Amino acid sequence: MDTATGPLEALELGPLPLATGPTSTLEGPTMAHATCPMATLEGPAQAHATSSVAALPREVADVVVLHLLAWDVLAAKKLPLNHDLGRRLLLVLYAVVKSSSPRKPAQRHRPIYIRTTLSCLASLSSSAPSNTPITPQQPFLRYRLLSSMEDKCPEPIRCKAAVCRAAGEPLTVEEVVVDPPKAYELRIKIVCTSLCHSDVTFWRMKDFPGVFPRIFGHEAFGVVESVGEQVDGFAAGDSVVPTFLSQCSECADCRSSRSNVCSKYRFAVRPGMPRDDTTRFRDADGSPLHHFLGVSSFSEYTVVDVTQVVKVDPALPPPTACLLSCGATTGVGAAWKLAKVEPGSSVAIFGLGAVGLAVAEGARICGASKIIGVDLNPEKDELGKKFGVTHFINPKELGEKTVGQVIVEMTDGGANYCFECVGLAALMSDAFQSSRAGWGKTIILGVEMHGAPLSIPSREILHGKCVMGSLFGGVKPKQDIPILAEKYLNKELELDKFITHEVALKDINTAFDLLLQGKSLRCTIWMDN
Repeated sequence: MDTATGPLEALELGPLPLATGPTSTLEGPTMAHATCPMATLEGPAQAHATSSVAALPREVADVVVLHLLAWDVLAAKKLPLNHDLGRRLLLVLYAVVKSSSPRKPAQRHRPIYIRTTLSCLASLSSSAPSNTPITPQQPFLRYRLLSSMEDKCPEPIRCKAAVCRAAGEPLTVEEVVVDPPKAYELRIKIVCTSLCHSDVTFWRMKDFPGVFPRIFGHEAFGVVESVGEQVDGFAAGDSVVPTFLSQCSECADCRSSRSNVCSKYRFAVRPGMPRDDTTRFRDADGSPLHHFLGVSSFSEYTVVDVTQVVKVDPALPPPTACLLSCGATTGVGAAWKLAKVEPGSSVAIFGLGAVGLAVAEGARICGASKIIGVDLNPEKDELGKKFGVTHFINPKELGEKTVGQVIVEMTDGGANYCFECVGLAALMSDAFQSSRAGWGKTIILGVEMHGAPLSIPSREILHGKCVMGSLFGGVKPKQDIPILAEKYLNKELELDKFITHEVALKDINTAFDLLLQGKSLRCTIWMDN
């Protein structure tokens, strides 16, 4: 009889059997083994499994959820459970359930399990032989195990979070209490998050809506831990991304194809939850901590309104899913969904930060033939080429010519689409001057950082040019993010190149330093070391 080796030995469980027959045992009850096309539990076995998971410490239950998510990927890839990966996942699950005793060091080895699972998810990006695929008609063990978790009444959770106590000050990792979700809310276990320029903007802000103490963060990937009353379409264990923009799917704007701005739960930088303006966070002393954009993902757990949560394919790598939560979707969506860039068209992008480069990626997949990047940083020339930028302009090197004049010459009359991705009124005017008379569109993605008004010649408006505002790239979160995720999984959309750094939550201030120094596009922040 073979025995399992590797990270499982850290559980101090002794040898684990790898049955050669159709079944193995889980303390008595029968469990269909990985050599069968589907692992199901019936009768006493099912009751034993659900009661075991219900008795698990929350830290161990989190790990079980992550491993069961990997099973979803096996099904999506049509891989059998008797594939080597399936056998390993079953053994890990078996070991975690066995380790539910408080005497076992399961919590100490939690990061090992999570990293193992994420590695397994990544390894499924390439196809593998399949001889007995899982059929969709067969019930998943995952849902039977998770149903026992859903039946438990959610309680407050103590966890770690990066808290900002004052404007511009370094964040401190503290123990916080996260309350259970109320009606129409979900509590999410954050797997990883990333830092966006919007976080930095409000981190610096001393006056309202800059309020403190606060938990920042709004780009993230996580797993649903529990759901409140009146929540439909979500269950514990679902892979999700939170978004700063709501989609109720009921109001006139959500039902219309002409808008992505929900009029029932309008976008606002409020300090609390969108329905009652109260907080779900408290520090160790019981004092309230403010939310950010209804997400606050710089915490191991967070509570988000159901209108701001999108279910995603569990095959999506967590760091990539983070990008779809805000930055990448904003840029790609502006080109793909809002401007509707056509094949063969010309595009000019002002500002080649993460959002500007995402616009370039969006223009690339739309088939634009000329993508012009404008930036004062000469290093963005080579960087832009990786994202589809075909021409680069540094305004410092133009002599007496303006950027608009150069772009008009390069495009024989002006770019079909101009995108402003910095947030400067002067740059917005340059973008407008660079667009083509007759049908040129200027799309504004940047928020004017000084509050200055935009001034453009009215006569050029009469000649057919137009200016469009873009919030979240014109994307409707619940219907469009899954489409972008599918494009990524089909290798149409390239997102991995945006991720330049990774840090643990305890090193979150390093992520701020890298972004402020212009050294990173996106830094993934892992909740577990």
